[in-house]
Amino acid sequence: MKTTNKFLTFSIFALLSLAGTVPASAVVHRGSLKYRHHRAHYRRIVWNPVLRGSHESLLRQNDVIDRLQLPRIADDNQLEELIRAQELVPIVGSKSLLVSPSILPEKRYCRPWTNQFVQDMSEAYYNEFHVPLQVNSAVRTIEQQHKLRRRNRNAAPETGDTASSHLAGITVDLAKRGMTKKQHDWVNDYLKNLRDLGVIEAAEERRQACFHVMVSDRYNEWREVNQLADKLAQE
Repeated sequence: MKTTNKFLTFSIFALLSLAGTVPASAVVHRGSLKYRHHRAHYRRIVWNPVLRGSHESLLRQNDVIDRLQLPRIADDNQLEELIRAQELVPIVGSKSLLVSPSILPEKRYCRPWTNQFVQDMSEAYYNEFHVPLQVNSAVRTIEQQHKLRRRNRNAAPETGDTASSHLAGITVDLAKRGMTKKQHDWVNDYLKNLRDLGVIEAAEERRQACFHVMVSDRYNEWREVNQLADKLAQE
């Protein structure tokens, strides 16, 4: 019995001595491995969009509004007047275009050339992927933008040189949630091409999961030239 006890004592001591020779850095709990793996994975995620928003872009958007002498729509009464005058037209859903149900019916409007852009892009997107594009936001009023700023400090201001271009009805937000990488890259390329031509201003927004797109009135001119070029190429 004494021999057994001595053997157990020796074994325990030997194990403790061996543990003491192992560096502390080598003793890693299962949970910490998982945590380190998670941290390493997290560090590899870098937000670096092709279409990056900027102060200068907001200034250019407002320059377009000023050049066209468009009003920043103050409230629903002014919005209704512009709709009656057909200065704003409805964004109509189709097999290639969805309009988010979160947009109030009276806010599903934009300028005619912006609407033309939305229709053209959604058709091109549908032809490529056989799924519709979605509009998440269109015209807004100053009153609405002010309320939005209360809960989202990243939203553009309702006044000043960098005010939201939604206020003039020339801008839409296109949903990106649920897009595959191929679809996301396609949208990036489509918008970047038009941005580089000076036809639109576009930015990929992270928090709102959308592409913010301001459309210049020059879109119609570009569209006509593009259609003519396609026609000549077919002859």
